[in-house]
Amino acid sequence: MPTTTAPTSAPPIRGLHHFAWRCRDSEETRHFYEDLLGLPLAHVIKNDHVPSTGEYCPYVHIFFQMRDGAYIAFFDLGDDTAALPSPNTPSWVNHIALRVDSGDDLLAAKARLEAAGIEVLGVTDHHIIESIYFFDPNGIRVELTTPTVPQAEMDAHARHAHADLDAWTARKAALRAAAGGTSHV
Repeated sequence: MPTTTAPTSAPPIRGLHHFAWRCRDSEETRHFYEDLLGLPLAHVIKNDHVPSTGEYCPYVHIFFQMRDGAYIAFFDLGDDTAALPSPNTPSWVNHIALRVDSGDDLLAAKARLEAAGIEVLGVTDHHIIESIYFFDPNGIRVELTTPTVPQAEMDAHARHAHADLDAWTARKAALRAAAGGTSHV
């Protein structure tokens, strides 16, 4: 029987390998991520059983590689069904943000997407990054972003991140109390 002793330190997480979502159609998804966003299709896994559970569920698992070596991946379960959005979450909340090198790259991506008929929101200035937003064919919100401040400024933000979160936690409690405990903050 395995022991349940607490580890002495956190595991050395090196970066993102992949993040996976369900897609409605693997070819439609491939066209969007490879042909429009320039992420090459790098790997395809086809299986009839889920390796971790043994459950029967024919699928294809497709991986698109980013320049840093990480992947965005999708599961096509063969039923032409996309994942449903969360009913308790605004559509702008859940998203993936992908970094580009410059403002010029951001504008070029926006022009390319709009030329393909994709509705793009932005360029939005977030004071540390600039971003554009759009939805993929599966209803997943995608953000392309580029840093606009030097690393020293990001390091300064990191030094007070815990204090900022503590202030939000206190404000959230006050909002909840003012609303009689029913706040949806």
